[in-house]
Amino acid sequence: QVQLVESGGGLVQAGGSLRLSCAASRSILSLGIMGWYRQAPGKQRDMVATIGTGGSTNYADSVKGRFTISRDSAKNTVYLQMNSLTPEDTAVYYCNNRRYGDVWGRGTQVTVSS
Repeated sequence: QVQLVESGGGLVQAGGSLRLSCAASRSILSLGIMGWYRQAPGKQRDMVATIGTGGSTNYADSVKGRFTISRDSAKNTVYLQMNSLTPEDTAVYYCNNRRYGDVWGRGTQVTVSS
């Protein structure tokens, strides 16, 4: 099993930056693909970015060029660097892994003011 804990959310003005962290309870190199998702009020949960064991990354079109997913295997942590934030990025951001079933963290709120 694995537990995921997100942190780093907050309130930021449009154009600002935040870095989210997802700490895993075991080695992220054993977990396969790690992903960040987000869910805005009244909307479905959508993929934001993923990173594979080999380091390959994938991004939603809406965040390409602004967000960067990365990892620190020594800390068992996956990051999401978010730059040039807009109010449309406002959502709860969740970390996900499916190595031991569909596991989600509790999420971290990101609010971008205009």
